[in-house]
Amino acid sequence: MLQLRASSLSDTHAIAGALAALVREGDIIVLSGEMGAGKTAFAQGFGRALGVSEPITSPTFTLVHSYDCGKLTMHHADLYRLDRTAEVADLALAELAEFHGVVLVEWGDVVDASFGDHLVVHLDSEIDPDLDLDLDDDGFGLDDRRLIELSAVGPTWASRWSLVTAAVEEFRC
Repeated sequence: MLQLRASSLSDTHAIAGALAALVREGDIIVLSGEMGAGKTAFAQGFGRALGVSEPITSPTFTLVHSYDCGKLTMHHADLYRLDRTAEVADLALAELAEFHGVVLVEWGDVVDASFGDHLVVHLDSEIDPDLDLDLDDDGFGLDDRRLIELSAVGPTWASRWSLVTAAVEEFRC
């Protein structure tokens, strides 16, 4: 497991971009973390690095958004609203990845055993309760610091682990 620190939104995007440079057709990346931990922000940085120019938004209600990136298609899924494992199987996420695609799955940790080989990206907000945060118009903090843990499940990502480590070295804790 690699532990990383992102001090800003641009760091989160840079980490995502470094991983995007290593993806191959058929890869699945499981994004986990609490609400507001930065899963969608990570997907945005990942997609930008692959060449997605349209807005990347959370697919919470549509379940899957697909973005053509030229040689690959990035499928961005959100399992938050699904109640049963069978509903996840109905999305056929592994099959989407197999056909010139890579799949990022928010909230996928609840069913990650069903994905086979994959990379887990766990994001955790690193908010200091004593910090005087800037607030947006709705009163939400704008602190974008995150702890990010990467772990490989299966040989697909394990075989690239040295590349992963080198790509994110500047962010290691």
